[in-house]
Amino acid sequence: MDHEGADPDFSAVGEVAGDRVTVTVTGEVDMATADALLKAATPERVTGATIDLRAVTFFDSAAIHALVRLADHYPGTLEVLPSDRVRRVLDISGLGGQPWVRAG
Repeated sequence: MDHEGADPDFSAVGEVAGDRVTVTVTGEVDMATADALLKAATPERVTGATIDLRAVTFFDSAAIHALVRLADHYPGTLEVLPSDRVRRVLDISGLGGQPWVRAG
């Protein structure tokens, strides 16, 4: 994909159950798609989130920033399920040890 536009294979689908949203993300999360991830993960009247990144193929600094914002938005109730690629990026950035990053 050329990084001038959004990944045509990107999706961020949120499902709300009670006071928690689970967002399943596929494709590339970058500056063109990170806002869509944030929007899907922050519906009204939700106090916790699970972000499933196991089908993510690219993850950049805009994506990292989105996760940090979500950690601030959902203190103590965020759960991130990373793909191996996402885990590597989080480890390199120093965020791999955050309590919201789950083991793969």
